[in-house]
Amino acid sequence: MPATDLNHPPRSRLICLILILISLALYWPVTNHAFINFDDDQYVTDNFHVKPGLTWPGIVWAFQSGYADNWHPLTWISHMLDCQWYGLNPAGHHLTNLLLHIVNTVLLFIFLHRTTRTLWRSGLVAALFALHPLHVESVAWVAERKDVLSTFFCLLTLLAYAHFVEKSKAQSPRSKAFYCLALVLFACGLMCKPMLVTLPFVLLLLDFWPLNRFSADAPLSVRPLGGLIFEKVPFLALSLASSVITFLVQRAGGAVFSLDTVPFSLRITNPVVSYFRYVSKTFWPTDLAVFYPLPAHWPPALVLASGLFVLACSVLSVWFARRQPYLLVGWFWYLGTLIPVIGLVQVGRQAMADRYMYIPGIGLFIVAVWGLNALLGSWPQKKWIGAGIGIAVLAGCLTDSWMQLKYWQNNLTLFSHAKAVTTDNYVADAHLGMAFDELWQFDKAVSLLKESARINPRYARGNSALGVALADQGKLKEALEYFNTAVQLQPGDAELQYNLGTALLNHGDLDAAGSRFSKALEIYPGFAAAHRSLAIVLLKQGKNTEALGQLSDAVMLNPDDIEAHFDYGLALLNNNQPAGAAAQFSQELASAPYQVEGHYRLAEALFRQYQSAAAIGEFWNTLRLAPHFPDALNELAWILATDPEARLRSGTVAVHLAEHACDLTHYQAPALLTTLGAAYAEAGRFPEAMATTQKARDLALAAGRKDLADKTEQFLKLYQSQQPCRPEP
Repeated sequence: MPATDLNHPPRSRLICLILILISLALYWPVTNHAFINFDDDQYVTDNFHVKPGLTWPGIVWAFQSGYADNWHPLTWISHMLDCQWYGLNPAGHHLTNLLLHIVNTVLLFIFLHRTTRTLWRSGLVAALFALHPLHVESVAWVAERKDVLSTFFCLLTLLAYAHFVEKSKAQSPRSKAFYCLALVLFACGLMCKPMLVTLPFVLLLLDFWPLNRFSADAPLSVRPLGGLIFEKVPFLALSLASSVITFLVQRAGGAVFSLDTVPFSLRITNPVVSYFRYVSKTFWPTDLAVFYPLPAHWPPALVLASGLFVLACSVLSVWFARRQPYLLVGWFWYLGTLIPVIGLVQVGRQAMADRYMYIPGIGLFIVAVWGLNALLGSWPQKKWIGAGIGIAVLAGCLTDSWMQLKYWQNNLTLFSHAKAVTTDNYVADAHLGMAFDELWQFDKAVSLLKESARINPRYARGNSALGVALADQGKLKEALEYFNTAVQLQPGDAELQYNLGTALLNHGDLDAAGSRFSKALEIYPGFAAAHRSLAIVLLKQGKNTEALGQLSDAVMLNPDDIEAHFDYGLALLNNNQPAGAAAQFSQELASAPYQVEGHYRLAEALFRQYQSAAAIGEFWNTLRLAPHFPDALNELAWILATDPEARLRSGTVAVHLAEHACDLTHYQAPALLTTLGAAYAEAGRFPEAMATTQKARDLALAAGRKDLADKTEQFLKLYQSQQPCRPEP
């Protein structure tokens, strides 16, 4: 693997093409994968700010929101763009992740090639980045868009910084422009994922090698180091701002665990062990899982061995820094870029995560590839031996990644595998249980969710999911216990508050349910389902005006929710606002054209606006979908029998429809009999009209409906004088 220069554009273009093709070949099956019920719902499928696509209110929300315990507005905007282009088709969302990964691979090659002046070593590092099994999670998981997107801006930052260094050495006035560009790109990266906060440290490492900005005779001399650190102050300021925002957002969302939850001893030992485990999984990637449970403690022998390993590697990389500078840069790249997620400040319940190695792994790849080149030294067959080892390693990575990718097809395959390769994985049990619950396999779901609760009774989402599964089995009282436990464990989670509220609503406790829905909206004002559920509570409590406000918010936040449109339309109709009701029912039917009740209620709203012709059309639409719908038969018959416009009336059809409605109700519904009487009158069958209307009056009086009885008296007088019914508007 001899060093080369940049005068081989055909070769570099060929390597770029190969990197693109092998990445596509490996990851293309991901476009057939489903969304995952682990964060994909929060980021895309249930996020009512993201689903409408790219909108101005959505952009404002992205910059103001700390939703999902992170502030990463550009990540939200990228998901909005996906929804704009692909809707909720998972293929498109996965494709975007794949394309970003391919671009990142090419950018990494270009950066290394430009700064190290080596072709094949740079290509091999980029190929390892493209194919390594630890990177499958970042590419195959839609919710990890923040990984691939932040890395895209990270690598662009490194390229801009490399240009800045080149121009500075040439004393070009354009150097300042590249410096500013690097700052802007770094800020964009931080707005995708705050894990990039240690990038200024990486820039300093690159100054040492391969940019060679330290003095040649004293690589670690203080004087140039001080100037280079001062140069990084604007980058450090951005990192500090991002760190503060991230900590505040995660603490407010309950993602930062206290010492009571994760003891100080574990916060110290888990990072040490994790540094060793990450290296282990980089060089021997087996038993990879979407979630690695944080243990109660690590064996002291493992902690000691891991600590000695990390210390030895650190000392050796510094010792050989003059002769083999890539060792120091690669190893401390790995150590430094992992610091934000290593667990000193424990965020989440995982001991480690494959996705955290997306950027840090580059440092280990550099150590491995440049180290192999150094080991082979000046052997005569160095080129072929190096090529053979590289091809063998890449073939192994390709095979392992191909197998790992299969586990990401859906919830069942992903969490079944995680459960198989780890122990006491309560998160895998819980999400596998949720998957079975969605498939209506309630017994399996409850069994898995109870196992999750047994392993970790303090897992709030697991308790809430168990409550949902028990409620689906009809065990509402038992479900309420788990819903309450979930909320006690994590009161700041809007979804958990909502789930408890839903259970209380089904239990008939309106006041308590309303309180929980209000709490959910206090935590997350954009929670459309909570607005709708609170409106249902308010309607049941007779607070129609307040309910209308909640339903208005619900349909504004989630225009695709046909049930919300229907509820809003019904509330407007009952509040004597037929025009607004008609608009809501029309919106509902645009999404669900075969929704029977929607057509019926739209017809009713149109009729109340005296738009009889349109109402007739909607009633016929209703009856085409549900020929035995008594209310629709009755109201259509009423229009055909009584409408002031002669062109709209048909006594014969009205009689047919009204008789069918009365047959369905066994001639015991006074309102329907009143319509049948009007239909007989329109058809000129006045004796039958009078007899039917008389029966309607008697049934109305027996039911205590004096208002209807009074109307039938008026109609009887008309029929006695041989006049049809023409009620006043």
